[in-house]
Amino acid sequence: MSYLAPSEFVTKMVDAGESKIFMSTRDTIIRAYMAGAILALAAWFAVTINVNTGQPLVGALLFPVGFVMLYLLGFDLLTGVFVLSPLALIDKRPGVTLNGVLRNWGLVFVGNFAGAFTVAFMMAFVTTFGFTQAPDKVGAAIGTIGEGRTLGYAAHGAAGMATLFLRGMLCNWMVSTGVVGAMISTSVPGKVIAMWMPILVFFYMVFEHSVVNMFLFPSGLLLGAKFSIMDYLIWNEIPTVLGNLVGGLAFTGMTLYATHVMTLPKRQADKAAKPRVAA
Repeated sequence: MSYLAPSEFVTKMVDAGESKIFMSTRDTIIRAYMAGAILALAAWFAVTINVNTGQPLVGALLFPVGFVMLYLLGFDLLTGVFVLSPLALIDKRPGVTLNGVLRNWGLVFVGNFAGAFTVAFMMAFVTTFGFTQAPDKVGAAIGTIGEGRTLGYAAHGAAGMATLFLRGMLCNWMVSTGVVGAMISTSVPGKVIAMWMPILVFFYMVFEHSVVNMFLFPSGLLLGAKFSIMDYLIWNEIPTVLGNLVGGLAFTGMTLYATHVMTLPKRQADKAAKPRVAA
């Protein structure tokens, strides 16, 4: 069977969250590092397409290739574990604790940032020939993204912060739907299609993804963009992380769990109590 019913794939979500909490530190860091690096490469790829074609839709259509690769390889993004790990706690899986969830989040954050920063350095090096000249047109485009998405929000004060937070929520509503998409089907083509659609939406709509930003904003700083590390943390990364957490858990994790897992005993009891109709 190529498609799983919601009650089946939501159970897989809880199982996945449990396995991530008990995963060793070594494996968690490696998988998170590779996820951050691959997603950063995909972002670099998408910006290159946008610059060379002048068509943002083309970049958005092709960006999901990175997300698909990293999830097919079993790597982990912070946006994904924000949704999966808490479900194991909510489901009261044996041995799962809040500290275990927080540990998983912290390790994945560190791994994602290290992987994304590695690619950011490589991109900055390549586009400037080892920092010996000004960046090429792709590097210049990446370098300016951070300015608009830090100082641009800051210029609007509280309203800018609220906008940033909401864009983070909307982002992980879509991205976490892509994470679930990897569990909806048992065939590779089915998984790819289910993952591709929501990631296309998030990227084209320019929502805020904490791991993509771990590549874009350090890249800007390496290339001499006119914003500071504190601008990046306060006016993007921290609010984006919080928005990603709330959006993914509220709109994807909890809604699916509440309607497809928490109601299972009641549905089964109702079915058992329903009188049979004589043939």
